[in-house]
Amino acid sequence: MIKVVFIDIDNTLLSFSEFVKETMKAGFEKFGLKPYKEEMFHIFERINNSLWRRLEQGELTQSQIEAVRWDIIFEELGIEFDGITFEKYFKECMYVSAIPEPGAMEFLQYLASKYILCAASNGPHVQQLNRLQEGKMYDFFQHYFISEKVGADKPSRAFFQYAFDELDQAGTKDLNPEETMIIGDSCTSDMAGGKGYGMKTCLYTRGRKIDSTPENVDYIIENLMDIEQIL
Repeated sequence: MIKVVFIDIDNTLLSFSEFVKETMKAGFEKFGLKPYKEEMFHIFERINNSLWRRLEQGELTQSQIEAVRWDIIFEELGIEFDGITFEKYFKECMYVSAIPEPGAMEFLQYLASKYILCAASNGPHVQQLNRLQEGKMYDFFQHYFISEKVGADKPSRAFFQYAFDELDQAGTKDLNPEETMIIGDSCTSDMAGGKGYGMKTCLYTRGRKIDSTPENVDYIIENLMDIEQIL
């Protein structure tokens, strides 16, 4: 029986993708760069995802990603502008961004009535907590496991060990990983990390249909409220 549910933040509760599109459009206008077009987001997504996969593999840190991310993106876009300057703007916008994924509030209300909820995110600690507060989601959680404070990133075992140790200290004694579930959008971070620790895993596909169940995934939901069919 599931007792504790871990929930990813970006592109699970809060739409990182929509934030990026809005911020690129506004930022390009602010700094007098070429007009934003939809295909520019796909370039951002490809480069950003490749950098974060290297973080998940322990090859890069968050600060190293921030130091190079926009320089790489701008080079591919043919834009001559200082990447560090745009990164600063990007982070300032990110700090207050709280665009919800469809059904996110109903999803949290449903789960909070039945389980202990834990936020589980790779990212800056204060930023991620502030975004949950901005989105009126903070109070649904009993625990907040954010990689900067944890000192380890998903999918590392150290991230989940920290979380289970805190749950134990808070009174959730002798919790078996099989009594927990992680819900998130990333196979390489959320699913691999949770399954590696022995947790149940639920992949949120953000409305996409997939033909086969990926490795490390126990359940799939296309929409957040599909969780009612599982929990």
